[in-house]
Amino acid sequence: MQKMIHVKTKFDRPDPDVVRRLGAFSSATIHEAQGRKGALSPRIKPIDRSMSFCGPAVTVKCAPQDNLMLQVAIHYAQSGDVVLVGAGEYTDAGTFGDVLGNAMVAKGIAAMVTDSGVRDTQDLIELGLPVFSGSICIKGTVKETLGPINHPLVFGDEIVYPGDILRGDADGVVVVRQEEAEDVIALCQARDDAERELIKAYHAGGTTIELCKLTDVLKAKGLLVEE
Repeated sequence: MQKMIHVKTKFDRPDPDVVRRLGAFSSATIHEAQGRKGALSPRIKPIDRSMSFCGPAVTVKCAPQDNLMLQVAIHYAQSGDVVLVGAGEYTDAGTFGDVLGNAMVAKGIAAMVTDSGVRDTQDLIELGLPVFSGSICIKGTVKETLGPINHPLVFGDEIVYPGDILRGDADGVVVVRQEEAEDVIALCQARDDAERELIKAYHAGGTTIELCKLTDVLKAKGLLVEE
């Protein structure tokens, strides 16, 4: 019987310049530009709204209320990586805190994202490590169960592959396939350019119905306006 490889240490990471250029756009812009796909569950939120990151995913599967494999993942993660931990959306546990946060900062890890809970949030905020989680919870964890690292991971209603690019900000987290990143960057730039022109038009006196071309749409739907 073939044994399962728990930890895969080798996978393709995106060019850092691609990550940098994608990170110039918001999570919402990326989601819209790539065809309204890739948004992780809205339950995943930053512990501080000023937190922001962009980087390749290191995927980790942990048992609920168990952070053994998270600690293994930190050992193998590289500078610039985003550690993405799926723990069955079990939020009644603080699987990550300031001690492991310092371990990540010491290695240059870009961010921590988990569908479980975290604690020591004030210390983590002061540390400056972007941390996104499904909850904040003070309850502790065990270190008992093995699980896969750098295998495809179902997380936040999406599937994430090692090396996919994760972009997180105040609004949430979106995933971009590594092989699609260049196209998504171009689509994001076009969307940003169009939105800037739309904002200028509003300030020049344009109206929402006019600029969004809603006249015929509203007429077809039977909108009645009493003036």
